[in-house]
Amino acid sequence: MEASENSLIGRITEVRVGRFAARLLSEAEGFRSEISVGEETQRPGQIGAYVSVRHGAFRILALVREVSGGAAGSAAGSSMQLVPLGEFNDKGAFSRGVRRYPVPGAEVHAASPQEINAVFARTRNLRFNPGYLPNHPATGVYLDPSALCARHFAILGQSGAGKSWTVASLIQRLLVSSPKAHIIVLDLHGEYCWRGAEGALHSAFPPEATRAMDARELEIPYWLMSFAELVDLLIERDDPAASIQTAFLREAVFELKRRSARELGLAGVSIDAPVYFSLQEVYERFKEANEHRTDFGKTKGPLFGQFDEFLLKLGSRLHDVRYDFLLKPSRRNRSETLPGLLRDFVGLGEPHCQVSVIDLSPVPFDVRPTVSAQIGRLAFEFNYWNPDRREFPILLVCEEAHAYIPRERATPYEGTRKSMERIAREGRKYGVGLAVVSQRPHELSETVLSQCGSYLCLRISNPDDQAYVRKLVPEGEADLVDVLTVLGRGEALILGEATPLPVRCQIFRPDPPPNSNDVDFHKAWTTDADDLDIEAIVRCWWSQGR
Repeated sequence: MEASENSLIGRITEVRVGRFAARLLSEAEGFRSEISVGEETQRPGQIGAYVSVRHGAFRILALVREVSGGAAGSAAGSSMQLVPLGEFNDKGAFSRGVRRYPVPGAEVHAASPQEINAVFARTRNLRFNPGYLPNHPATGVYLDPSALCARHFAILGQSGAGKSWTVASLIQRLLVSSPKAHIIVLDLHGEYCWRGAEGALHSAFPPEATRAMDARELEIPYWLMSFAELVDLLIERDDPAASIQTAFLREAVFELKRRSARELGLAGVSIDAPVYFSLQEVYERFKEANEHRTDFGKTKGPLFGQFDEFLLKLGSRLHDVRYDFLLKPSRRNRSETLPGLLRDFVGLGEPHCQVSVIDLSPVPFDVRPTVSAQIGRLAFEFNYWNPDRREFPILLVCEEAHAYIPRERATPYEGTRKSMERIAREGRKYGVGLAVVSQRPHELSETVLSQCGSYLCLRISNPDDQAYVRKLVPEGEADLVDVLTVLGRGEALILGEATPLPVRCQIFRPDPPPNSNDVDFHKAWTTDADDLDIEAIVRCWWSQGR
């Protein structure tokens, strides 16, 4: 990787902390519109290209961020703004950050394939290769899967940018590099495991490594909820009697759980302990207190009429078959069923699997956030109490995370948000990694996003979302966020601890792809079916099953 006049494209004109200014060679100085570096042909002055700043014996790798000026029809003499990324030592090893700065006049060379490959020398051995460099298609991007998962990561991008594509591709390649992974996917739209028209089950992941579970059939019942999640589910926070309802609910649930604990031979129990209690009995206690009178019915009790809204809401849900999987479980109706549930959703049930895809699309919309957070909290609690947690790390992938981990406080999902924020803050200590996927980053909990060590940012056009992402990424990399508006489908700017340097990466197309492609209106409208089975549609609607 010695300096070569053949790769010289310009010289440094100004040096600042975090940014260099440079000028491309003029025509008189030998500017060439194309140069050959190794087996690659490069065009000097391309935004997003890598360059090597060389001064004496040391070299700095930088990224072209901005190009301006130059003669008409030629890039010769153009000014460039460079973002320094890291430097090479005397042995050619790359390290992030710049300790020695060049001076004006230092040479700017097109980065060679050997220099770029040296960036990924350490992570290449880990075999986790999600994509390649668009400006250097022969150069693969290699990430550190431990840093990616253990420190949490976010996949952010607008609708149609390729989030599902990226999730599927990452998991497919994680299974190659880590064949004994344990991954739980919260699939809110049935994109990763689905049934085709013929009824056969399809999956975006290898069938032998995947278990698809309908959240309703899995049954994650109400008695596994934390008390905060129960409040989210059962009590309207803007009800004037909400505080009284919450206090009475706490007393009733705690007493019923203590009774169950005694039956299990437990000395004590907390309000959040996952032991069975009867929700119908909770309803009866509220009803009795709400109607209680003294003096032979002449005097109203202290809580008379305070629980009308609570009883109306709970009663309507108890009589709605859509909520039976949650409020009237048929299998998970004893505390002793908890081990079987945990085995199923962490992949240790039958059959064993590396990826558990939990389909939440059939779950009623208004309780989907609560169920999603409940699954996340169970994954966290599982490893919190697991003495072998270091040998059994879990990755929890949260699709559409903004729907149940909102940025705003005092929402109907306050308990849900707190549960997921706890995972973000403490999960890495207990071997629980979090992957949050969202098309609305500015609506997603800032606490969760700030705990992410890596970001895979796809195309983002919304200025509010761009500004939000810019605040989250390391200061020296914030300027790179400007590229987000021009990224192609499946193209991501990867920042953070999982990558040796900020990198623009074309994610490999997943094989097979998820069931998330946009509907082809033109094709459908030019080959339109003459009729539809309306009766079958109605039957699905009736049964709430697709």
